[in-house]
Amino acid sequence: MFRMMLVLLPVVATTLMGIAVIAVLSMDMNATWKPIALAAAGGFVVSVPFSWFVGKKIVAATGWG
Repeated sequence: MFRMMLVLLPVVATTLMGIAVIAVLSMDMNATWKPIALAAAGGFVVSVPFSWFVGKKIVAATGWG
């Protein structure tokens, strides 16, 4: 399951980080680097347990790992 999480993590992390950064940029504010960096870091932090959960479900469904 850990290997599956490591396979999923780059895709999930970039997706969630991108969503968070776009959310910050779409707000009508003069965003400096801090809110953008915090959004990217938050997206990465959320992606780790999400990848673990999805990897666990995939391994349970397929028996891979």
